[in-house]
Amino acid sequence: MKPITSLLPSWLRTPTTGPAAEETAGAPFGPPAIQIQPRRLELSDGVCASLVVTGYPREVGLGWLEPLLTYPGRLDVAMHINPIPPQLAATRLRRRLARLEAGARSDYEQGRLVDFEADAAAGDAHDLAAQLARGEGRLFQAGLSLTVHARTPAELDEEVSRVRALAAGLLIDAKPTTFRALHGWITTLPLGVDLLQTGRTFDTAALAAAFPFTSPDLHADLGEHAVLYGINAASASLVMWDRFTCDNHNSVILARSGAGKSYLAKLEILRSLFTGIEVCVIDPENEYARLSAAVGGAHIALGADGVRLNPFDLPPGAHKTKDALTRRALFIHTFIAVLLETPLTPSERAALDRGIVAAYHQAGLTADPRTWTRQPPLLADLATALTGDGDPAAAQLAARLAPYVSGTWRELFAGPTTTRPEGHLIVFSLRDLPDELKTVGTLLTLDAIWRRVTDAGRPRPRLVVVDEGWLLMRQAEGARFLYRMAKAARKHWAGLTVITQDASDVLGSDLGQAVVANAATQILLRQAPQALDQITEAFALTDGERHLLASAHRGQGLLLAGADRVAFDVVASPAEDALATTDPAVLAALGQGTGHLSEFGEFDPAESPESPSGLDEEDEL
Repeated sequence: MKPITSLLPSWLRTPTTGPAAEETAGAPFGPPAIQIQPRRLELSDGVCASLVVTGYPREVGLGWLEPLLTYPGRLDVAMHINPIPPQLAATRLRRRLARLEAGARSDYEQGRLVDFEADAAAGDAHDLAAQLARGEGRLFQAGLSLTVHARTPAELDEEVSRVRALAAGLLIDAKPTTFRALHGWITTLPLGVDLLQTGRTFDTAALAAAFPFTSPDLHADLGEHAVLYGINAASASLVMWDRFTCDNHNSVILARSGAGKSYLAKLEILRSLFTGIEVCVIDPENEYARLSAAVGGAHIALGADGVRLNPFDLPPGAHKTKDALTRRALFIHTFIAVLLETPLTPSERAALDRGIVAAYHQAGLTADPRTWTRQPPLLADLATALTGDGDPAAAQLAARLAPYVSGTWRELFAGPTTTRPEGHLIVFSLRDLPDELKTVGTLLTLDAIWRRVTDAGRPRPRLVVVDEGWLLMRQAEGARFLYRMAKAARKHWAGLTVITQDASDVLGSDLGQAVVANAATQILLRQAPQALDQITEAFALTDGERHLLASAHRGQGLLLAGADRVAFDVVASPAEDALATTDPAVLAALGQGTGHLSEFGEFDPAESPESPSGLDEEDEL
């Protein structure tokens, strides 16, 4: 046995005999000794051989290293990247172009046939030189090395043949490191040391395509707002997606209860905040309180004492537009229809329109934009105007509004708006609202959020999350309002996320189907058997995808984006998991129930009785 000596750093050298060898036998790097052969190394737990890539295809696509990274055997892949200074890169390109042009001129003068490879190389060099001159890219020196492991020399020869055949299929020429087996093995260790020094010049685009954490199943560009969704179920790559690079920025998440849809939404929110996106959430069950507290967001509990939203409020900067009052009056029509839960008759609609105009005039708000800074009317003012209208339809409408004006459900509308939320994360909680007011509460919060989104004075990317969207979809007016929001969000640099466990409410109506159709990103987690046929038809699922959704475990599903489809498993760090989970066992360990996470820093997820996200520990980052 020959010990590793001069080629290894001192801290990596492992004694082969004596007490020190016994203490360091389980060292994380390398065996205690190796035997060096011309083309392989014999280790204490098997044998290995190294390959170095000397030839590359002329063009590469996104995730071109994916077949090597997902090789079923034990294969170490190392890429060493060194940037080339722009001045040196420009000098080398000029020399390269001069040689190629001189060779082409010589071939022409001698009457030789055109060298097409040299001609293609000259074109590539011209393109690289133009990119460097415009500052659109840089050049890098990259070296790719592989180390194949096996238990016996015979198995190693078979594995090396398979890897070289796989590389040849990718138009990659992998050569054995003959008489440099030790150098190749050290090069693939996580040391950042390249002893082979067999680099190839890459431009920025080709090097970015080799990024190992990009799923080849998704072909959209990743912008500055890309977030991690999970691990590709068919490979070891990560599924990263940027909804703001799609045709529209909307998404829908459909899943049965307990499949992990809210868990995924919280992870997306948390990761989106890191990219500078402002997020607004409609939370029907107070599930986002701990997340809001952890990141310093604003939490507004509708239905709590003293919390009110006035539907008659005009949007910020209303005086800069000419039709703000008219648009607000039209929204009041939608609001009243949802509030009363029954369609209005033509006479009631006419009476309501007169009452809205009278209420605004009584408060001093007229068609003159200069009056729009005054205090807007309340729902009680509308009821008073309807009572004094003299029309029986108006009187009947005022009677139907009585529970919300002077009855048991008046608290939410009993005064002016008490809070105007600000912050990078704003959560509207509807848990304290009576069930009879949750639909209209969702509509009011959507309206408040929409006024914030359309504020031209503060342009920035925004994400609006509507959890349990079936609360709004079950009302025709509410579904119509959500549809309009889905259609127009893109124009205001915003994305709408609709989360629901009742697929029939979304897919069972034309408006619901339109909301899904206007979502460029569609996420399907585990589905109830009763909804599988409808889901399969609506999303044109294959038999394999249908089976996946029928048998998926918690946190596993499909991401659909146009022609791109990828199955993935949701992953989360322990800190993210503690913020996103709703598992009662973990919440009991936190000692917080579903409230704020004031002692989050003391919680150790390793002490949890089970993984709250339903994922195995080895699946988590």
